[in-house]
Amino acid sequence: MKIVCLDAKTLGDVSLDSLKEYGEFISYPTTSTQEIYDRIQDATIVLTNKVPLKKEILQQCPHLKLIAIMATGMDIVDVAYAQEQGIVVKNVAGYSTKSVAQHTLVLALNLLSNLSYYDTYCKSGDWTKSDIFTHIQDGLAQLDSKQWGIIGLGSIGKEVAKLAEAFGAQISYTSISQNKQDTHYTYKDLDTLLKTSDIISIHSPLTTQTKDLLNAKKLALLKDKAVLINVGRGGIVNEEDMAKELLMREIYFGTDVLEKEPMQKNHPFLNPLLHKKIIITPHIAWAYENSKNVLVQKILQNIKDFLQE
Repeated sequence: MKIVCLDAKTLGDVSLDSLKEYGEFISYPTTSTQEIYDRIQDATIVLTNKVPLKKEILQQCPHLKLIAIMATGMDIVDVAYAQEQGIVVKNVAGYSTKSVAQHTLVLALNLLSNLSYYDTYCKSGDWTKSDIFTHIQDGLAQLDSKQWGIIGLGSIGKEVAKLAEAFGAQISYTSISQNKQDTHYTYKDLDTLLKTSDIISIHSPLTTQTKDLLNAKKLALLKDKAVLINVGRGGIVNEEDMAKELLMREIYFGTDVLEKEPMQKNHPFLNPLLHKKIIITPHIAWAYENSKNVLVQKILQNIKDFLQE
C-alpha cells in the first residue's frame, strides 16, 4: 500500500514517519498543481492540507481509498465526487480550539495596547533619551467593560467568549444562519453587533453566505476605534474595502487569514500607512504547540480507524 503526503511542510516540525508501518510512505514538503497526479496516481491513501484534490484528479486515481485532510476545512477536496467513487474523506476537527482562541486574544490585546509602538520606542533607543520614567502615547485601551461581539459562536467562538469575559468584556454574538443558541450571551443581528461592539472577532467558515460578509457597507458600521479580528477564513472580510476603511478613519484590524495565501506581493495591507492600525500573522493561529501535536495524533488515528474498518 502506498501512502502519500502532499504538503508536510505546512505542519511545521512534526513527524508522520509512523505511517511507514502501514506500507510505502512518501512525504513531500510541497506539491504544485502540476505535480499532483504523478505523485498520487497509484496511492491508496493521500494526506493533504492545502493541495486541492478535485474531480479531474480523483477520476484518474483508481487505487485511492482514503483522503486524510490534515485540517478542518474540506473545501479543497471534491467530497461529493469522492463519495460517489467510494473514496473515504476524513478531516480533523476540534484540534485547535484553544490555540485559535489564544491567538484571537493576542491580536486583540496587542491592538488595544498599541504594543508594537511601545516595543519599537524602547528598542530604537528613544527611551534612553527620556527625562521621565514613562512614555504614554496612543493606545493603552483596557478590555475590561468593552463590548466584544463574536461572529460565529461555535467551539472557538465560545472559548474566545470565555477568555474575553475573564478580562471583563461584555459578550454578544451573531449567527449568519440566525441560529440563536441557548446561552447567557446576548444575540444581536449582524448590523447591530457591528454598530455596538468595541471588539469583533470572526470565527465562521467561508461559505456563499459569508463570502465578502464584511464589505464596505458593513465596515462603515464599525464604531470609531473599533478592533476587528479575523481568525475565521480569508474572504470573509473584503480586503480591498478593509484597507480603504483603515485609511479613512481610526479603526484597527488583526488577521491571521487572507483570501489568497501566501500573501500577494501587491496586497493593499502592505501599504505603510496602514501599519500602525493592522497586525497580520501568516495563518498560524491553529499551530500553537499542543494543537499541532493533537492534529498529528488525530491524522494518524483517522488513518488507523480507516484501516481497521
